Amino acid sequence: MKVVLFCGGLGTRLREYSTNIPKPMVHIGYRPILWHVMKYYAHYGHKDFILCLGYKADVIKNYFLNYDECASNDFTLQQGGKKIKLVNSDIEDWNITFVDTGLNSNIGQRLQAIEEYLEGEEVFLANYSDGLTDLHLPDIIEDFYRHQKTASFICVKPSQSFHLVSMQENGLVTDIQDVKHAGIRINGGFFVFNKDIFKYMEPGEELVLEPFQRLMKLQQLVAYKYNGFWACMDTFKEQQQLDDMYCQSKAPWAVWKHLERKGKSLEYSPIHHIVNHSMPVSLA
Repeated sequence: MKVVLFCGGLGTRLREYSTNIPKPMVHIGYRPILWHVMKYYAHYGHKDFILCLGYKADVIKNYFLNYDECASNDFTLQQGGKKIKLVNSDIEDWNITFVDTGLNSNIGQRLQAIEEYLEGEEVFLANYSDGLTDLHLPDIIEDFYRHQKTASFICVKPSQSFHLVSMQENGLVTDIQDVKHAGIRINGGFFVFNKDIFKYMEPGEELVLEPFQRLMKLQQLVAYKYNGFWACMDTFKEQQQLDDMYCQSKAPWAVWKHLERKGKSLEYSPIHHIVNHSMPVSLA
């Protein structure tokens, strides 16, 4: 199952970094958040990636063209440094397709730009590339197949800390509470799509606006409620929090490390289904 990663945004709320590098290349620990997202999917057996590039695409390309396996893997130095023997590897079996999807394109446009690279894929995964979770990925995939809809995404509680205010027309405040306890849920940016998603999209449209409205009207959109760890890296403060968690070995999203510490298999096998998803889809 291929994984589409949206990597072309400007990251304007991360100005401390985005003037030099694109948002997906901002580091958490000694690897960019894009690596953490890809490592998460690869852990569950999904290693065929399509990167939707835009702003500073060359930085992302050069990172992988000059990828240093030794930076995040154990290795043995031999013959006075003339030979390096890796104990394990990150990306040796990854397949990564780099596609320029436009400097100012929105998410919908980027997805449409890579449609040809999804030929033959009945179902595929997608991600904003700025969020992390400890979600057991096979769960949402199984839920998607069970519903047999066109699109699904994880629905999570906000990780940001701010207060939600209710007020009357005259300005009198009637209620104030932390948004984390207000029962609000947001799009967590981890998607599962049937190939029919492209039938609901028109040129120039943003993915979660017009296309998702069409899906909702036809009851073809489902959300997977998740209460576990989820966080996005949208601001400098959030980057610092995630970086601190990783440096303190308290990174729930690093599911590959959790199993390694338990001495279990480092990967899951991709799920294979026999559900028929070729049912006809009517359009509004």
